[in-house]
Amino acid sequence: MTTTLTAPPQAANPLRAGIAVNRIGDPCSIVFFGASGDLMKRMLMPAMWNLRLGDILPANYAIVGFSRSPFSDQSFRDEMRKSVDEFSRSGLAKEPLWSDFANHVSYVSGPFDDTDAYKKLRDVLEHNDQQFGTAGNRLFYLSTPPSLFATIVGKLEDAGLGPHQNKTGWTRIIIEKPFGTDLDSARALQTEVSKVFDEKQIYRIDHYLGKEPVQDIMALRFANVIFEPIWNRRYVDSVQITAAETVGVEGRGGYYDNAGALRDMIQNHVMNLLALVAMEPPVNSGADAIRDEKFKVLSAVRPIDRARVMQETARGQYEAGSIGGKPVPGYREEPDVRPDSNTETYAAVKLQIDNWRWADVPFYLRSGKRLGHKMSEIAIRFRAIPHRLFGEAGEGLDNNVLVMKIQPDEGISLRFNAKVPGPKMHIRSVSMDFNYGTGFGVVSAPAYERLIGDAMRGDATLFTRWDAVETAWNIVMPVLDRWTATYDENFPNYAAGGQGPASSDRLLAADGREWRKI
Repeated sequence: MTTTLTAPPQAANPLRAGIAVNRIGDPCSIVFFGASGDLMKRMLMPAMWNLRLGDILPANYAIVGFSRSPFSDQSFRDEMRKSVDEFSRSGLAKEPLWSDFANHVSYVSGPFDDTDAYKKLRDVLEHNDQQFGTAGNRLFYLSTPPSLFATIVGKLEDAGLGPHQNKTGWTRIIIEKPFGTDLDSARALQTEVSKVFDEKQIYRIDHYLGKEPVQDIMALRFANVIFEPIWNRRYVDSVQITAAETVGVEGRGGYYDNAGALRDMIQNHVMNLLALVAMEPPVNSGADAIRDEKFKVLSAVRPIDRARVMQETARGQYEAGSIGGKPVPGYREEPDVRPDSNTETYAAVKLQIDNWRWADVPFYLRSGKRLGHKMSEIAIRFRAIPHRLFGEAGEGLDNNVLVMKIQPDEGISLRFNAKVPGPKMHIRSVSMDFNYGTGFGVVSAPAYERLIGDAMRGDATLFTRWDAVETAWNIVMPVLDRWTATYDENFPNYAAGGQGPASSDRLLAADGREWRKI
C-alpha cells in the first residue's frame, strides 16, 4: 500500500504546490554486493540513509552488505555511519533515527565464489522476513568488478536465492556498468545472467539517467507544444552532447587503462542521452513504451565504416597540466597506468541517424577527463534564419541554441537574438536561463536515490534494457576495434586543464562547425 506524505518545508516554492512524496510500496531486503567498496561508501549507503530520512523507504525494510572484508554487523554499521557523516547531503547522522536505521543493517562476509557464504546470506534474508516483515522481496545490487557479475548470479541460484526459487515475493537485480567490455563479452554476460533472471527482473543502472535534468528531457519535449514541432531535421542544424570532467582516473588506473573514455562514457552515459534527445514520442509513459523508442532510435544510428573511423572520430590522452591552478600529472604518470598506454582519456564521435526526423543532422558526442571545467550538457543548435531582414544590424548573428545543462548548474538555457536598447536597430545574442535550484526551491537529490527507489518499486523506466545495451555496443565496436588496432604515436596530445585534443576541433571544422567551449 502506498502512503502519501506532505511535502517537506523546503518545498514552499509555489511551483511545487500540491506535489506529494510517495512512500515506496513494497517491503523488501536490499543486498549490496561489494559493500566495502568506494561506491557503497560514497553513494549507495548515503542514498539509503537519505531515502530513510525522506520517509521514502517502506516501513518494512532491511539492508545487507556482502563483501570479502571481515566486518561484523556492528563494525559494518560503524563504517557506514562514517560514510553517511562524510558523504550524505543531509549531513551528520543523528540519533535516535540512526540507531533505528542501523538496526535494519546487517553484514555477510565471504568470497564471492563461496556457496556457503550465500547460504549464510539466505539465512539472513529469511531472518529479515521474520524480524522486519520484508515479505520475501529481495533486491540484489551488484557493486563489484564486472568480472564477478556472472559468478554472483550463479551462486545466488546455487544457494536457492534465484528469482524462480522465491515462492513468497519478488526478486530483482541491479547491475552496475559496464555491462561487458565489448559486444562479445556483453552478450556472454547477458547469456549467464539470463539463465537465472528474466529481463523484467534485471535493472542495468546508469546513474546519468537518475539526474533530474536528464529526466526532464522528455518533459521538455513532450509537455511543451513549442519544442516538439521544431525537433527535427527541418529546423535543427546539429546536436552536441558533452560529458567533460576535471578529474583524472582517481586511483582507478588499473580499471581505466583497460577501459578508456569510449567504453567508460560514450557507450553508456552519452549514448543514453542521445536516445532520449532523438527518440520518437512513446505511446505512453510506461517503462516499456519509453525503452521501445530508445531502442528504435539507437537501431537507426548509422554504423561508422571502419575505413572512416579516423575521419569521423577523435581521441586523446592528457599530459601534465594544471586544474584550478594546481599541477596534475599526465595520464601515463597515474598509478597503475602503463607508461606506454594507448588508452584514450578523451573520445569524440560524429554519428548520423538514418530516419525521417534526423536524416543529415550530425550528432557530435564527446567525453574526456582532465578538461578545463566539469560540464555535462546537451546543446541543440538550430539552423540559420533563411533571410537576413536587418542588413548590417543583423550581421554575425548566432544561431539559436537550446542547452540542457545536466551538471554542475542544472537547468535549461535558450540562446536567441534581440534588439539592443537604443534609437537604432542593433541585434545581439542573449540568453534566457532556467535553474532547477532557484526555479523549484529545492536541490535535486543524487541520482542513486531516485534509481534505488525506482528499483524497489519495480519501475524500470530509468534503467537500460538489453536490446539498447547490445545496440550501443554495436555502434561503438567499429571505433573500438580500429582504435585498439592502431597505436597513436601522438599520445599524450592534450594538456590537462584544456579543451581536449586538436583532432577533436578538426572533426567539427571539417563540417564548418565548432565545439561549444568547455
